Amino acid sequence: MDTELLRTFLEVTKTRHFGRAADNLYLTQSAVSFRIRQLESQLGNALFSRQRGNVHLTAAGERLQPYAEAILQTWSRARQDVALSDSRNNQITLGASALVWEFDGLSDWISRIYGAIPELALRLETVPRQAQAKQILNKSLDVVITSEPPKIDDLMVNKVRDYQLQLVCHQSDCSMADIKDFPLIYLDWGTRFAVDHSRINELQKTPILHTHSSKMALEHLLNNGGVGYLPSPVIAHSVESGELHLVNHAPVMEQSLYLVWRDDNEKVELLNSLLDVAFSEVSERV
Repeated sequence: MDTELLRTFLEVTKTRHFGRAADNLYLTQSAVSFRIRQLESQLGNALFSRQRGNVHLTAAGERLQPYAEAILQTWSRARQDVALSDSRNNQITLGASALVWEFDGLSDWISRIYGAIPELALRLETVPRQAQAKQILNKSLDVVITSEPPKIDDLMVNKVRDYQLQLVCHQSDCSMADIKDFPLIYLDWGTRFAVDHSRINELQKTPILHTHSSKMALEHLLNNGGVGYLPSPVIAHSVESGELHLVNHAPVMEQSLYLVWRDDNEKVELLNSLLDVAFSEVSERV
């Protein structure tokens, strides 16, 4: 199958407009329409419903979308792997959620990996937590960094650092009693965090911001005030500078980061070498 047909299909899916898809792909609109017709002919199904400028996926198009994304992702990785030079002949595909990639110190860890393994080529992917186990098992990813390692027998789980989720607010010397009146910022940190959070009576209210981005949560707290749990590496600087304050006597949630990969991965020696590159410790105030 021509991967350009799939690329065009995904662009029309994203823009819901043949003209805008054509502009983004530097093609004419007729060329985009021709590619979509080719793809529909190959698959024997209409992929889009076109009604006076309202372009949307058919049921067949919705079924194709995840396959198209996976095929293009795999093809891109294959091209990179085949094209590796003799001087950089080892590639690792490393995945993490957007939350984990926002950790302070992670970019320094990546830099130290290059220093420790100079022949390495890294491919970094942003992958939702719920998709990580599947992508490791189907070898789309070599390794993931996660705070919630999947409980699957065929996976190697290696803890690489500890950290905490701490309750912070905009007001100095605030207590658990004070925060009942503060707007709640809820950082979605996964199932375990959700359970622990639900046990804190003072935080059982509708959040004014529910986000998967720790940096967005931090910026909102700094600019607008409120209360919420954030990872210690993310808030360390703001707490040290006095911009945010730890809530007195608030429960602290202990967390860890793990590297996870298949135990039969053919790059296991290379993956093990990642464990020798320590994460930098960000100064934390508890």
